[in-house]
Amino acid sequence: MLVDTHCHLDFETFSNELDAVVERAHQADVKRMVTISTLVRDMEKLLDITRRFDDVYCSVGTHPSSSHEENDTTAEKLLQYAKNPKVVAIGEVGLDYHYDDATPQEQKRNFHEHIVAARESGLPLVIHTRDADIDTSDILVEEMKKGKFSFILHSFSSGEELAKTALEIGGYISFSGILTFKSAENVRNIAKAVPVDRVLVETDSPYLAPVPFRGKTNEPSFVKQTALVLAEVLGVPFEKVAKHTTENAFRVFSKMK
Repeated sequence: MLVDTHCHLDFETFSNELDAVVERAHQADVKRMVTISTLVRDMEKLLDITRRFDDVYCSVGTHPSSSHEENDTTAEKLLQYAKNPKVVAIGEVGLDYHYDDATPQEQKRNFHEHIVAARESGLPLVIHTRDADIDTSDILVEEMKKGKFSFILHSFSSGEELAKTALEIGGYISFSGILTFKSAENVRNIAKAVPVDRVLVETDSPYLAPVPFRGKTNEPSFVKQTALVLAEVLGVPFEKVAKHTTENAFRVFSKMK
């Protein structure tokens, strides 16, 4: 059994074949999927998908690149959605300095609101970080001193220092198809150092299809390929990676049945 801890089933890419996508996931032994929110205003669409499929859960949050569009996202608003039994995480949120859609100030305000919601709800925080390692690390360390919360660095492609800090303060690290890319030797080296009880796998579909599916639309069934490569990197049987990543997923997404 595998869990795709981060996909985007509400994206238009999947609108005409969602049933087939979920069925292909089942055939690949992907038995749980967490479809991740990028805009709070689209939550009803995500919740409709979770009602349609028993094994699909979701998060609630505003993506950092959209924080200027949803500057009214507050911890209170997030906490209202967090009461839903199918909402198992807060986010995705964080910092993305690669694009300039939202200012660093807007992104940081958004980040802090989501951290408050994660701390108060007890749900894990799904973090997107790109070209912002230092600020992401500083915020996580600062906020953790105010009260613990669980978090996941999703689709990890950042540096060794951020990974080290995240692990020291109790975070999880999730690997996507990037792990399989020829150019991602640094990501594979970091994966070797992640404790087995802190590692997750994901697709981030429809993006980042793993090798040998590069160029195709990514989908939850492809998470198996990432798990296979992770097993190679760690030098352990695939079954062990499947077991640990699934156990970790149920531990961190504790509302997921």
